[in-house]
Amino acid sequence: MSFRSVIQDVKGEIGAISRRSFRSSRRPGHVRRVAAAAAEQPPDDDAPAAQGCCWTQLPPELLREVLTRVEESTEGRWPRRRDVVACAAVCRSWRGIVSEIVRTPEASGKLTFPISLKQPGPRDTPLKCFIVRNRTTQTYYLYIGLTDALTDDGKFLLAARKCRRTTCTEYLISLDMNDISKGSDTYIGKLRSNFLGTKFTVYDAHPPYAGDVISKSQSARVIGSNHVSHRAPAGNYPVSHISYELNVMGSRGPRRMNCVMDSIPVSAIEQGGTAPTQTEFPLSNHDSFTSIPFFRSKSFRSNRSSAPLLAQNGSKLALKNKSPRWHEHLQCWCLNFHGRVTVASVKNFQLVASDQSNPTNQEQEDVILQFGKVGKDMFTMDYRYPISAFQAFAICLSSFDTKIACE
Repeated sequence: MSFRSVIQDVKGEIGAISRRSFRSSRRPGHVRRVAAAAAEQPPDDDAPAAQGCCWTQLPPELLREVLTRVEESTEGRWPRRRDVVACAAVCRSWRGIVSEIVRTPEASGKLTFPISLKQPGPRDTPLKCFIVRNRTTQTYYLYIGLTDALTDDGKFLLAARKCRRTTCTEYLISLDMNDISKGSDTYIGKLRSNFLGTKFTVYDAHPPYAGDVISKSQSARVIGSNHVSHRAPAGNYPVSHISYELNVMGSRGPRRMNCVMDSIPVSAIEQGGTAPTQTEFPLSNHDSFTSIPFFRSKSFRSNRSSAPLLAQNGSKLALKNKSPRWHEHLQCWCLNFHGRVTVASVKNFQLVASDQSNPTNQEQEDVILQFGKVGKDMFTMDYRYPISAFQAFAICLSSFDTKIACE
């Protein structure tokens, strides 16, 4: 039997399990919904869905070879990545092998499971995403591009909703575009501004690494069990601070922003450096994500205990916007976005690492995050290691907020 026939048989066996969750639409469902196909399956190998599947009885060596080829045969882009998630939904043995085979975005450059959105992006090439803004509902949707075009439908990743408070503005971030609230099982964090909209704090609903301490600010209250039915109570763990320099007189050019990554050491961008990597969402016993044991590598376990020390000794990674140049002919400030930005806007920016120990050094040219306008309500967002999609999305949301004192 050829390998193609094996794959076709495997897809036939698991098709009934995943067909309902992966029904195609104009904008395919996001990573959280895709993973729900695995969450709906019983965790035991002797479950009814697994009993009728002859592939669950394969020898471990052969099963690993089959699943390895499924992983290697799928492209990094969605919707083909759903085949890998479908394999993880068959039973516990398949799930365990898939979790070992699938690598983090840092190594593979692929987004597969929901936890991928909390893990650092690839080191070599950025992941190309875009943000769609809905002015009416004050919501923002993050997609990863399915092609290199700027106008494709994309694959949904995250959603955010703007909430105005008396003294600040908050952007709640969720894995579900239809349920963006702190009481949702899919709530993963938020962005909060000060009164002037010049300083922002990014809060993660889950600790970015072991030993982290929950913020004691008024906004860091733990959501009670009566608000969250399945997932472990969410908290507020500050992972980033963003500030925009005041420019009341408007004489210093475009916006100037600085970003301090509380959870990422500056050594992460050096040769051989590593950034803290979340391996799973903190779950209760009845959470719907328990069926997928997300990436747990030996390298991460060995560095996990040292991550808090690196982040607390003053060596946090600092980012700053890359200085634009004045174009005499166009009479405007310009940056090279390599065709990813087509509309001039005060919101456009590129973030690079800043050397705080020696401010006279030339800033690094490697762009870690770039954000720019391509349409009335569409913006591109390209990010790379050491920040995650969640952190990049939150930083970009700060650019949407009104900043009268910075323009």
